[in-house]
Amino acid sequence: MTTTEAGPGQALPDDREVMTYEVFGEAARAVAQAVVDSGYDPDIVVAVARGGLPAGGAVAYALGTKAVGTLNVEFYTGVDQRLPDPVLLPPLLDTAALKGHRALVVDDVADTGETLALVRELMAQHCDEVRTAVLYAKSRSVIDPDYVWKRTDLWITFPWSALPPVERSAPSSTP
Repeated sequence: MTTTEAGPGQALPDDREVMTYEVFGEAARAVAQAVVDSGYDPDIVVAVARGGLPAGGAVAYALGTKAVGTLNVEFYTGVDQRLPDPVLLPPLLDTAALKGHRALVVDDVADTGETLALVRELMAQHCDEVRTAVLYAKSRSVIDPDYVWKRTDLWITFPWSALPPVERSAPSSTP
């Protein structure tokens, strides 16, 4: 299967976690339930783009939190291939509007945890309290997220990144 997960010339590992959209829905609600059960009531959900966008939106809906922001971070370039450090990409979140608020940072996975740690640190400079939530966490992560649906050390195929980007169709010659 062709996927956006693998870099040029890479193959995906045979032994990997595969998440379907149905399981994703269950996982996002379970994370939201864990947040509620802990007594934390975030004013804003910050989704880490791109992988955390689906999870952040789903968790925000499940929590009834209407304030949702995103931070774009580039780190992975292929299966277990990454830049030396995560890099924030524009557009940036209006951090001045976060003063006095509680934030929940949501991502799809804490693999090395470096992306999540970067975003948590940035949000902590502006918010009164910041907690983190992920669908998956790996044992090598430099941080232990506050809320985790499942722990695994396998490569994870998410439903939103399992297929390559769609391509533009050739223009029709019929007017």
